[in-house]
Amino acid sequence: MSRAPSALRASPPEGEDQTHPPPLGEVPSAARRRGPAAPRPSRSSSPPGGSAERSKEDGPTTRPRSSSPPGGGAERSEAEGAAPGQNSTATTALACRIAATRVPALPLRRAGVVVAADGAILEAVGISAAIGSRVAIGATKAVGEVIGFRDGRALVMGLSALPAIAPGAAVLPDPAGGQVAVGNGLLGRVIDGLGQPLDGLGPPATSAWMPASPAPLPPHARARVTCPLPTGVRAIDALLSVSVGQRIGIMAGTGVGKSVLLGQITRWARADVVVVALIGERSREISDFIDTELSGPARGRTITITIAVPASDAMLCRVRGAQAAMAIAEWHRAQGKQVLLILDSLSRVVHGAREVAMARGEPMGTRGYPPSALQLVADLAERAGGDRQSGGAITLIATVLAENDDRADPVVDAARGVMDGHILLARRLAGRGQFPAIDLVSSASRVMFDICDPAHLAAASRFRRMIALTEENRDLVLMGAYAPGADPELDLALALQPALAAFMAQPREQPADPADSIATLNELVAPMETA
Repeated sequence: MSRAPSALRASPPEGEDQTHPPPLGEVPSAARRRGPAAPRPSRSSSPPGGSAERSKEDGPTTRPRSSSPPGGGAERSEAEGAAPGQNSTATTALACRIAATRVPALPLRRAGVVVAADGAILEAVGISAAIGSRVAIGATKAVGEVIGFRDGRALVMGLSALPAIAPGAAVLPDPAGGQVAVGNGLLGRVIDGLGQPLDGLGPPATSAWMPASPAPLPPHARARVTCPLPTGVRAIDALLSVSVGQRIGIMAGTGVGKSVLLGQITRWARADVVVVALIGERSREISDFIDTELSGPARGRTITITIAVPASDAMLCRVRGAQAAMAIAEWHRAQGKQVLLILDSLSRVVHGAREVAMARGEPMGTRGYPPSALQLVADLAERAGGDRQSGGAITLIATVLAENDDRADPVVDAARGVMDGHILLARRLAGRGQFPAIDLVSSASRVMFDICDPAHLAAASRFRRMIALTEENRDLVLMGAYAPGADPELDLALALQPALAAFMAQPREQPADPADSIATLNELVAPMETA
């Protein structure tokens, strides 16, 4: 058997990889030194049933150049019919076309394994993920989140149930974790804290992603509060006026009409988009709120987005639900919309953050609350407000669980410190049948002086004084120790007390026009000007 020419049997030079071919589009170094490639052996010279390898072993043969057969591709014409000096150029061009159509490789994800479990915390090794990243755990792909690190291990807390998690279960990072899907397709929908639908209408249509916990607007980018936000609640519009972009807390205990007041504001407030976050509520209350408060003829669900995290969900879901609601509101604000964000309740969000902090070993602070849990109050509040560039604004109304303005509660104290006002619902007023049970004397709106005219402010101040006089002397009057005529101002307050109480109360299904509310207020306080 004759030997093939050296041009066909040349071995790679020393120092070059003899296993892997050179990159596409690059001519091998040996070929560059050899010059033009030798002519291909003729196919017809191979014996029947033989292969190209047998032809090379039996000896080289030549084949006359011919044109491509009918129906042949351009690549075949270039490879078979090109002159020897043009073969390398044609190969390079073909390699470039192949490289241009190559699909980019997906980023590699380094998986880890579960090595320990302690209550709600899993410990994993071998995973490369930052705090706040989401992971898929085990064969069931249960959703978890990295909340910290300890001794070289990642601490993972479940965002869903963690069934059948055994030692050695795979932990795979989720590249899209930590982001919130947003878009106009969420309008009218009910989702959970992870963006999954709860209304049985299938996955919502989203158009963008927002970070779950971005930095708040810097001070110079915030718009001033100058425009009132009509709520339809007479006592609020006339006596505790709320501004577009304000952060206000509703502080109340259980069973004093908090949900009813939130429903009234949700239906009657003038806003482009309403985002309602029901965090840590009972499933029955969530269903009732959606069916009764969000389906009325005044608004319906056309501009409302509801994020519901039932009490049975993981504690971490409470934090993520509040952050998702804020991210959705921020996206609409960036579109120039006036957004009303209802957060019920901020206390349960902080309770969830406390459980997460305790699980990762954070030291306790004031009355058992770690610093990071109370910091969450300021983080959420600071993300609200007006955007000077887009013209949009987020008005935050958050509820705080408290009994009789308990200043010893760290959540109440933190909320009062970072918000622009608070409304206290008193149990004693609810017991008298006054709804909404707003304790006017203990409530305040810090931006009222920026959005109301002097006449309105003076009327509201006189009304507040009459309410304060009746409350301060209530026990004295009930015991019969007060003699009429001893204090003319108190006599006037007692005479106006039924009218004042009627003004503060409001039927559940009767919204009040803000202009009519202010006009009625001026009529009530007119006798006080001459007293």
